[in-house]
Amino acid sequence: MTELLIRTGEPTASVVLPEPPTRRERVRLLLRFLGRRPGLVVAAVVVVLVVLAAFAPGVLAPGDPTIGVVAEKLRPPSGAHWFGTDHLGRDLFTRVVHGASLSLQATLLAVAVALVVGGLVGLLAGFVGRWVDEVLMRVVDVLLSIPAILLSLALITAMGYGITKVAIAVGVASVANFARVMRAETLRIRRSTYVEAARAVGTRWYVTLWKHVLPNAAGPVVVLAVLEFGLAILAVSSLSFLGYGAPPPAPEWGALIAEGRNYLATSWWLCALPGLTIAATVLSVNRISRALDGEGRRGR
Repeated sequence: MTELLIRTGEPTASVVLPEPPTRRERVRLLLRFLGRRPGLVVAAVVVVLVVLAAFAPGVLAPGDPTIGVVAEKLRPPSGAHWFGTDHLGRDLFTRVVHGASLSLQATLLAVAVALVVGGLVGLLAGFVGRWVDEVLMRVVDVLLSIPAILLSLALITAMGYGITKVAIAVGVASVANFARVMRAETLRIRRSTYVEAARAVGTRWYVTLWKHVLPNAAGPVVVLAVLEFGLAILAVSSLSFLGYGAPPPAPEWGALIAEGRNYLATSWWLCALPGLTIAATVLSVNRISRALDGEGRRGR
């Protein structure tokens, strides 16, 4: 314990401050926190494996996802082929692992576009106010009135096919959600005491915006970005399933399900296992976002 002496007009008083936790205590607190949340631990493990598959697929599946053995086509899951093989004898597990790179790269690009554009729109609308707020929010209302998948399809039709263009289309369709959350947080922070004090002492508006408003409004937007990450995986996979993503033989997750639907009656694993991979990834990301949201609410 640390003793702090406080000098006032009266006799000196002492306040005992607690010692900061040691490394062993921090590890113990972390293990206790994770032990009470086994679902969060499982979700974190799934996300770590997916990220590893995206950035180092050779660690989990060293084979070539485009080469198959025709004599081993449509083999069910087994010890030799964990997810079975497709109609060309290609190992499905290898294709799912290598496809994580395409899917996650597109998802990251989509979330980045939505976060940057939507965050700037909401920040500007909430901080400036007046007619700027009215104009920007009416544009956001128009975007919200259009279903996200239809807006994405319209943008892809205008821009053309390709996994990068799919990612941009999905990101633009999610801009409105980020703009609304950022605007609400900016309005809340703008009325706070420390922002009013910064204005009263003559702080320039861009300094106030950069040092006071943006850091304090970013927390809920980051949580929303984690939540939108799972939705973006679904959107990118859906558009790839429809044929707008990477062309064959690219093993993108949505394209894998599209390839396997023709053999669904006899080879269920071609659709089921890539679909379960997408579902597990989305559910894990959503579980982590809920945990972040809960910690953020307790920290307020």
